Amino acid sequence: MSIIKKAVFPVAGLGTRFLPATKASPKEMLPVVDKPLIQYAVEEAATAGIDTMIFVTGRNKSAIENHFDLSLELESELIQKNKKDLLKIVQDVAGDKINFIYTRQREAKGLGHAVLCAEKIVGDEPFAVLLADDLVYNDGLSATAQMVRLYQKYKNSIIATEEVQMKDVSSYGIVSGKNITDDLLKLDNIIEKPAIEKAPSNLAVIGRYILNPSIFKYLQNTKKGAGGEIQLTDAIAEQIKNENVLACKFKGIRYDCGSKFGFLKANIEYGIRHPQTCDDLKKYLQQL
Repeated sequence: MSIIKKAVFPVAGLGTRFLPATKASPKEMLPVVDKPLIQYAVEEAATAGIDTMIFVTGRNKSAIENHFDLSLELESELIQKNKKDLLKIVQDVAGDKINFIYTRQREAKGLGHAVLCAEKIVGDEPFAVLLADDLVYNDGLSATAQMVRLYQKYKNSIIATEEVQMKDVSSYGIVSGKNITDDLLKLDNIIEKPAIEKAPSNLAVIGRYILNPSIFKYLQNTKKGAGGEIQLTDAIAEQIKNENVLACKFKGIRYDCGSKFGFLKANIEYGIRHPQTCDDLKKYLQQL
C-alpha cells in the first residue's frame, strides 16, 4: 500500500508558448490524441496509489475543474443513445475513489511558490508533484509509481531525472551526486538553468517529484531565483544541505509537451499506439 496519498499539480501557468490556443483554454487541457495532458498526469498518480489530487490553479482554469467533475447532461444523453463505451470513458475520467481539491495561486511567482500554496492541504506528510507538461510513457510501472517504491525504501525526497544534451542544460534544473545504484543518486548539487560552463552534469530534472514535507520550510525562505521566480530547485538545493535527497533515472519515455515539437511528437507516437488510430496513422506517415 502506498504511503504517498497526495499529489500536487501546479496548473496556474499561462501557457504562452501555445498562444493563441491557450488564450482562453488551459494548456493542461491540450489533448494528446483523445485525452488532455492533465488527465494523463492524474492517471499516472492514481497508478501509484495516490487518491488525493491537489490542483494549484489560476485564472481561466475552470475547464480543469469541469473536466474532473460530473457531467450529468452528457452522461444522460449517452445513456439515452445507448453509447455505453463512451459513457464509461466519461465516467472513468474522475473515478469514484479519487478526491479532487483546488486552491489558487493568485500571482505567477514560480513553481516553488505554487507548491507552497498547497502546504495547508498537504499537511505534514510526504507528497508527489507532477507537471502535466512532462508526459511520461511507460507500458509497465509509471514514473510516479517507480518513485513511490523508492520512497518507501529510502524515505528521502526523490526527483526524476534524465540525461539531456549539454547544449540544452540551460533549460533545466541540473543535478550531480554519487551513485547508490546505476539508476539512483544521492545528490550533492542542483542548479536551476545553469550556463553550459557552470552545469555540474547533463542530468536534468523533469516534472516528477516525491517530497518530504520539510520542503515547505525551505520554500518559505526561498528568494526569487532564475527568471525572477521562486524556484522549487532552489528550495531543494537547501534541503540537500541538511538531509538526503535522491535522484532517480526513471524508466520510460518523456515528451516535453511544453514545447510545440514535443507536443506534436507525443501526439504522433501516442497516435501510433492508440488502437483506433494506429493503422491509419502509420499508413499516412508512410505516404507522407
